[in-house]
Amino acid sequence: MVDKAESKKKKKSGIFGFFKDLTYGMATHGMARQALKTRSSMEHLFILITMGDMLGVPILPPYYSLRLLPYVVPQITTWKRRMLREKDLMDSMF
Repeated sequence: MVDKAESKKKKKSGIFGFFKDLTYGMATHGMARQALKTRSSMEHLFILITMGDMLGVPILPPYYSLRLLPYVVPQITTWKRRMLREKDLMDSMF
């Protein structure tokens, strides 16, 4: 019974569903990319503030950094790579 209802729903969505999904994707793709970019920047800034001692930027006392360490450990390697890589003019443009 459930399979018949699902197959009817799939048949009805057909080409109309395709264009609906296509339009939705075209309208929100830019916003989704910008949201991910903003989230990434905020996460890297948070890690810099809390774990700046690794790069020689002491901002917070070590006590608070150690309390937050278990939550930050999975992101430390990518954060270090991003903070310590060489940057040129083209990186800042995009």
